[in-house]
Amino acid sequence: MVAVINARAGNGHAQELAGRIAAQFSGHGLRASVLLAAGGEEMLAAIRQAVQDQVGIVAVGGGDGSVNAAASALLAHAGCRSALGVLPLGTLNHFARDLNIPLALEAAVANIAHGRRIRVDSGEVNGVPFINNSSLGLYPDIVREREKQQARLGRGKWLAFCWAALGALRRYPFLRVRLHVGGQDHQRRTPLVFIGNNEYLMRGLDIGKRSSLTGGRLSLYVCHHTGRLGLLRLAINALFGRLREAHDFDALTAAEILIETHKKRLLVATDGEVTVMQTPLRYRIRPASLEVIVPEPGEDG
Repeated sequence: MVAVINARAGNGHAQELAGRIAAQFSGHGLRASVLLAAGGEEMLAAIRQAVQDQVGIVAVGGGDGSVNAAASALLAHAGCRSALGVLPLGTLNHFARDLNIPLALEAAVANIAHGRRIRVDSGEVNGVPFINNSSLGLYPDIVREREKQQARLGRGKWLAFCWAALGALRRYPFLRVRLHVGGQDHQRRTPLVFIGNNEYLMRGLDIGKRSSLTGGRLSLYVCHHTGRLGLLRLAINALFGRLREAHDFDALTAAEILIETHKKRLLVATDGEVTVMQTPLRYRIRPASLEVIVPEPGEDG
């Protein structure tokens, strides 16, 4: 097997982390080639080579962005024989949490060594895959501004995010979109469109989680006819798990979604990575497209 680790995940001790991971795999009878990747392109190159070499297990250590990069490489290779193993070394680890993959490193290694293989869905927008979600409007605007602040002012990720969010709310950019979903058209003037790989739970303490990644559906969440106070009300409803009761919030599911706008290009976020895409945006679900190693029933973490 090959394990590709985001070098930034080691908090300055990446070499030590890589050695520890290799030793833990060895303890489970697996000889792992552990590679440290300094950046996204280096990580993608290593994963693509492993897939091309038909390595049985390709593990990735990092956050959701790193997991998405690995998944994208597996999804892009026709007839891929590699299963994805996840070592959750990020802050949020949404993909790992939704598949009940243990967050503790030693337990995550054990899961890759002894877990079962299942096939899960992925989403796609204009040919670009995502395993968690994609969004338009406020969120990609905030991420792009956060990256500028980190590069220009040297601010930490979360401080830069807060300043970027305040700036975005001051500008409060609206999108006029036409949504084609399930044979019906919906026109909205909205600050935010969110598309998930499968349906997100919207009630109680499980808000933001997915109970399944095998449902074969995209979920669409869109704010409409709301100002800054409406966004605040929406956030409060989200906090108390009442998004389904919010009047300024639509939730739909579909296998395909077409989004049109008068703009020729839009900022689009896919699993936290922001790119500029040509419109219209064509979203589709790719059922059972990715093989992942998950815990046996009753052994999840």
